[in-house]
This record gives sequence, structure tokens and C-alpha cells, in this order.
Amino acid sequence: MDNVKTDKYYFEKAINDIDAIEKYFDHKTYEEFMADSMLIDAIMFRLVQLIENIKKISLDFKASHSNIEWGNIMGFRNGIVHEYGETDYTIVYEVVSKDLLELKELFEQCL
Repeated sequence: MDNVKTDKYYFEKAINDIDAIEKYFDHKTYEEFMADSMLIDAIMFRLVQLIENIKKISLDFKASHSNIEWGNIMGFRNGIVHEYGETDYTIVYEVVSKDLLELKELFEQCL
């Protein structure tokens, strides 16, 4: 079997990460989210994994799908990775509760 990883491979991995985040999150309120440090850790880990997979999607593909806000995704990742101790969890909550489903739909269309 060929070991070449394609854009499709990375999209599938990203969708799996979104599915896991949705399962963990399970429509929690902001207060429930903030009260559960293990949930926050699990979601933060998956967000980093999600964005690492997105980073590996080819530049050609990204250029041909400018409807996806690649720059914002990378900026969000940098904020999580480089400022973990000072992450604004209200932004994380908003992304998880509102934006991930839309991103998943865009990714599924790309497949």
C-alpha cells in the first residue's frame, strides 16, 4: 500500500477530530464547559490535532477553495498552541458551539 497522504486523507482526519469534539462537547453550556477541566483539555487537544491536519492540506487545494478561511484557522491554532495558559475560552467555546459544524460541512463538500 502506498504511504502517500493526500488532501482527502487530511480532510478525513480533520472530520474525525470534529466528530470527537462534538461528542465530547455534547451541547454543554459555557458554565458546564468551564467547570470541566478534563473536557477543556480533551477539546483543546483535538482542536490542535484538527488544525495540524488542516495545515497539511496542499497549498493548491487551499488556493482553489478560498471560501474556507484558512488564515483564520491557522491564527486560531497559533493562539491555542503558543498561548495555551492564556487562551480565551470564550472564543474556544464559540468556535466549538457554533463554527465547527459549518467547517465540517465545508470539509465534507470538499471530499
